Parts: sequence; C-alpha cells; structure tokens
Amino acid sequence: MTKKILVTGATGFIGSNLCCNLIESGYQVRAFHRETSSKKLIEGLQLEHAVGDLNIPDTLVAAMEGVDAVFHTASKVDYWRGSDGIYKSTVDGTRNVLEAALKAGVNRVVYTSSVASLGVPDNTLPRDHLPLLMNETHAWNYRPEWFRYGHAKHLAEMEVQKAVAHGLDVVIVNPAMVLGPGDRHRISGEIVIQVARGIVRFGIPGGMNAIHVKDAVRGHMLALERGRCGERYILGAENKTFLEFIQMTAEVVGKKPPKYIIPSWILRPLAKPLDMLCRFVPMPFNGDLLRFSNQNMFYDNRKAQHELGLTNFLPVRIALQDAFTWYKEQGMV
Repeated sequence: MTKKILVTGATGFIGSNLCCNLIESGYQVRAFHRETSSKKLIEGLQLEHAVGDLNIPDTLVAAMEGVDAVFHTASKVDYWRGSDGIYKSTVDGTRNVLEAALKAGVNRVVYTSSVASLGVPDNTLPRDHLPLLMNETHAWNYRPEWFRYGHAKHLAEMEVQKAVAHGLDVVIVNPAMVLGPGDRHRISGEIVIQVARGIVRFGIPGGMNAIHVKDAVRGHMLALERGRCGERYILGAENKTFLEFIQMTAEVVGKKPPKYIIPSWILRPLAKPLDMLCRFVPMPFNGDLLRFSNQNMFYDNRKAQHELGLTNFLPVRIALQDAFTWYKEQGMV
C-alpha cells in the first residue's frame, strides 16, 4: 500500500525538492502551505494541496487526516531579513505540528532543524589546535539575542523531545548550508548571486559546512526509513573556510577569486549595523556571520553516514554550479 506523506513548507527550497523526490519514489504527497504561498516550485507535480497555517492548529489536524508520516520543513529561514515572528513560526509552529501529529496518529515525523541549533564551537581550545568538529551531542551555548534563528531551532528541538516523551516517533535532521536549484527566496544562495554581481570581493575569517540540496533531501528520506526516534542527524558534506568557499563561488560564476580576508576586529563592530541594513537591502549574510568571525562552524557527519547510510555526497562545487545555473535560468543573475 502506497504511503501518504504530508510535507509542511512544501513550497520552499527543501520542501519542494523533497516533494519531487517523494513522488519519484512512489509516495502520495500532500503539500501543506499557506493560501498566499507561491506554488511555482511545485507546479506540475502530482500531489494534493492542503491550505493552512502552522499557527492555526485546526488546519494542521485536517491536513494530517489519513497521513502515514510528516516531514516538517516549514520555518522562517530568512532570519537576517528581520527576526519578527521567528519564535512563533519555528517554536510554536513546531509544537502545533507535533500535537496535531499525536492527535492524528501519524506513524513518524521527520523534523527539519538546522546545525544552527547546536550553538558554536568550544573557544577554550588553543590557537594551534585543529578545528573542532561539532556533532549531534553538542549543546546550545550561545547568546540567544545574537543568533535568534539558532536559538529558535534549539527550542523547537526541545518541543520535539517533549513530543517523543508523549509517545510520538520523531527524528531530527540538522542540515548545514543547503545549496542547489530551487532556492527561490535566496536563503543560502544569496552569496552566489552577490559574488556573481561582483559585490563580494573579500573573504572573512572562520568557516562553514555546505551540502547539495539533493543530498539534504536524500538525508531526509533516509531519516524517514532508518532514523532512530528522538535522535539528531547532521546533514552536511564539506567543511570549508569562508575564504575557500567564496573563492570557489567566484570560480564557478566566472569572477576573479578574492585573496584577502577582512580581520575580525574590523568585522565584529559592524554586526549590529549590518543587521539593520539587511532589513531593507538583500545581503549575502547578516550580522550573525560577523559575530562568528574566527569561528570554524565545522561539523562531523559520521553519524548520518553510519546510521542512515548517507554517503557519496555531491561536491559543493557542483552545488554552487547547479545553484548558479538555476539563478541564471530564473533571470536572477
């Protein structure tokens, strides 16, 4: 019997790619989205539509009728364009999804969190120490007001653990920076656009992890099939310094790669003004990234490899190329 899957955030970047993959894998898909959401990314897909809102619980209960499993990918991810409502959508919205799933008797929920929920690396290590790879055991350790998105995801994961204690089968996935086609809202792909336009000419200290959206979706699918209840799984492919990442992006889009890094002592005081600017002007990053100067946000993906079987990652260069090609097709660069 074909399983029916509900996907929240189905019109977004990860959600739309996930819907496509689920349909190709033989699942029946019900896409949960708001009335005002653009359905461009899921046009032409053979799926059901369930119109509702994360903060209107009755619409969630109705959407889960007859559903076997739920992928909860919906969240406010463009946090640097203003953090208004981020806790309501991320924390309260997740609580509402979980409560509806319990009422509906859903067999399993896969919750899309983020590596941001893990906090930041240990700063007490000596300067010559190898960068710390954060894993699923890392606990939130950062000032909430400096990283509201990460803090909201952390609190949402606490809601997951409460639901697990009440008998709901939930698996958490923690994607790193996701790149590839379909990032219509320019969440991770904003850096590709800004480098292509020649706006980003320098690197910054620190580092990050990135993954192709195809591999992130594959990790979601494997979490549904093989993930252990209540467990986290980091979905990340390659750790890169910010300079390496921007240089690679420049090569992909045909720009001269930057050679120099702006020191963190210059960057950090600019964090607050940049947060204000991001509310009005599209930027490739926000003040949070400047506060992370000198932080290597590197992650260990071995748990997802060993327990889920998430291996053979596409290179980040391919993810950047696919994102750039898609943006060109959309007339955005």
